Amino acid sequence: MVYFIVTIYTDKKQGRGSYDEYIQEVRPLVEAYGGTYIVRSDNVMPLDERWKPARVIVIEWESRRDLERCLKSEAYKKIVSKRENSVDSRAVIVEG
Repeated sequence: MVYFIVTIYTDKKQGRGSYDEYIQEVRPLVEAYGGTYIVRSDNVMPLDERWKPARVIVIEWESRRDLERCLKSEAYKKIVSKRENSVDSRAVIVEG
């Protein structure tokens, strides 16, 4: 299995911009490519001042190939700017 782990940071002045639109559009796309959401929450309790995301997402995939197909798809390319232009997101791929 492969896990795509994302943390989202928002700017209090800028807000979430079009990120909420992105959230609505990305879920069916991820699921169409075989991704399963394990965690998708704004209910985050930081235990360290150095790591304070506003949102955490964990998506499980059967293979890295499936994950990469999703991220490289034309459908994803059409919506990714809604996230990139709205919030600071950081992601890792973890195999396990």
